[in-house]
Amino acid sequence: MSIFQYDFMIRALVGALITGASAPAIGIYLVQRRLSLIGDGLGHVALTGVGFGLLLHQSPVLMAVVAAALGAVVIELVRERGKTSGDVALAMLFYGGISGGVILVNLSDEQSNRSLVTYLFGSPLTTSRQDLTVMLILGCAVLAVAVLLRPWLFAVCHDEEYARVSGLPVRALNLILAVTTAVTVTVAMRAVGLLLVSALMVVPVATAQQLTRGFRVTMLVAVLIGLTVSGGGIWISTVADTGPGATVVLLAIAGFFTATVGVSTWRAVRRRAGPRPSTPERTTPEVVLDRVDHGY
Repeated sequence: MSIFQYDFMIRALVGALITGASAPAIGIYLVQRRLSLIGDGLGHVALTGVGFGLLLHQSPVLMAVVAAALGAVVIELVRERGKTSGDVALAMLFYGGISGGVILVNLSDEQSNRSLVTYLFGSPLTTSRQDLTVMLILGCAVLAVAVLLRPWLFAVCHDEEYARVSGLPVRALNLILAVTTAVTVTVAMRAVGLLLVSALMVVPVATAQQLTRGFRVTMLVAVLIGLTVSGGGIWISTVADTGPGATVVLLAIAGFFTATVGVSTWRAVRRRAGPRPSTPERTTPEVVLDRVDHGY
């Protein structure tokens, strides 16, 4: 008997696939910018929004979107204008968000405390039709930003100063990336949870980087890996009766180590086969601009 004959399983699978596609698509820009843990920090800020929602008996998802978006804007402005480094600002978001969320949840009733676990570690099997509609809309918006603005976002993430000199609206692009990251966190909240969302934004990208060259191809492979581990994780967790979010993340990490070992073995075999002449890659501004124009 197929487990996907039930409506709640289909909703869980579709929600996980939406997360698996959108998280790596925006995560590749964060990896390029060396802000891999920003999803984790925004997840903790979103926890404060969830706490507000539970306390005020409002939609936790909507409150999480608002809180994460505001947190993303704050950290971007602090990073751009202040003397505080991005790591310190991210740490303040990390601890402030989780502390605020814990306090607000403690002010709620016992049922709210139990509901909080589903947002921390994910609960795709409880995804409703309304939740799935919101995830679909937000996921499509994230993918649209990641794909349509790819050349400009890549330019800003690769070399912000050069992008500014080239006339790109760097501040606006940075804010768009920050807010889109916050939206991605809330999209993944049901599938993998706020505490594990950063892994799904980073690990598929890191795996794709082991296998491909070029920004555009890496993004495509990362999205495919995200779809595979998300769908596979839902199926395995249902069959083995394990936590869906943790299973998806562990499957992604297993894929990363498998790719790393496979690539290392392949390179060792090639080295034994004999050296090959290599041409050093040019890294002049003209080459960077050409990559931006062509979306590499």
